Amino acid sequence: MRKEETVKLISAEGFEFVIHKDAAMVSQTIRNMLTSPGSFAETEHGEVTFPEISTTILEKICKYFYWNLQYASGKQTEFHIEPELVLELMMAANYLHT
Repeated sequence: MRKEETVKLISAEGFEFVIHKDAAMVSQTIRNMLTSPGSFAETEHGEVTFPEISTTILEKICKYFYWNLQYASGKQTEFHIEPELVLELMMAANYLHT
């Protein structure tokens, strides 16, 4: 993948997830951050920092983005969520509009 095709998502602990831009666009919030007119840092650098989202939760969110793309293309598989992550995932999903 070329750099223009990727997005770097950075967790509260500073861990970086480099994912395909199409996957990141599953989130309406990230889509808005990356496509807004103007000179926003997220648009210019293709990086989005989430100071309130932990590494564990952001990793699960990235997995969900890819699962969502597969599901939309007709591949219906189960997406497992560990019970101990449910509350934090719901809060992050609400913020990310996913």
